[in-house]
Amino acid sequence: MTRPLHAGRDDTQRTVPYDAIAAGYTELNATSLLNEYYNRPALVELAGDVTGRRILDVGCGSGPILADLRDRDATVTGVDSSAGMLEQARARLGSTVDLRVVDLAARLPFDDDAFDDVIASQVLHYLKDWAPTLAELHRVLKPGGRLIVSEEHPTALFLSDRLSGGDREYFGVHERVEEWTLGGGTAVLTFWDRPLHAMTDAFAAAGFRISAISEPAPAPAAFDRFPELRSRESGRFLAFLLFVLVAEPSA
Repeated sequence: MTRPLHAGRDDTQRTVPYDAIAAGYTELNATSLLNEYYNRPALVELAGDVTGRRILDVGCGSGPILADLRDRDATVTGVDSSAGMLEQARARLGSTVDLRVVDLAARLPFDDDAFDDVIASQVLHYLKDWAPTLAELHRVLKPGGRLIVSEEHPTALFLSDRLSGGDREYFGVHERVEEWTLGGGTAVLTFWDRPLHAMTDAFAAAGFRISAISEPAPAPAAFDRFPELRSRESGRFLAFLLFVLVAEPSA
């Protein structure tokens, strides 16, 4: 899971919600089922052989996916709204990786066709309108490049709301506000939940073709760390939905 993105290129100039919980969030992700044993390995598996590929991670946070891809000989760049999260990333990755504070809702500071792949892990749901951001991601990808997206599964969100006594319908784009307290800090985060058809419509409108959709299983190591998963016949659970999208050439 990643962070909401806001304006600001100067790491010292702007405070955003994840700054208050950066250290605690990084520590949580290092051991959590959803991140360390589910989302992160699933994204890396979908990326496949990345040797020599130029990869941008939008909403990179503390950089765990960047580290995995760099270890697989990709050339990696990371952007995030939170200077605090990028401090965590620099501690993990060192000073040689290009890390920048950006606004994902604005024009990205990269040339056209700059990347072979873009990773957007648990980040688009912080944006009410996906269109400008997807247009920018298409612009910075070379034709035929891949956008690999991980989002909260809309069915899981719908079921969670109903099981907790809510009555929100599945269709439409809905605002969700949560308060997270981690590592002694508190952040109020705003999410925008949308149904599957709204996701795929947005991808198509931005010039992306769906190459794969994944409802992944946990990594094998998860069953040792979380033995309760063995009680499920398939070992799977409903949490995230992953896409591999191909950037079609612009008309």
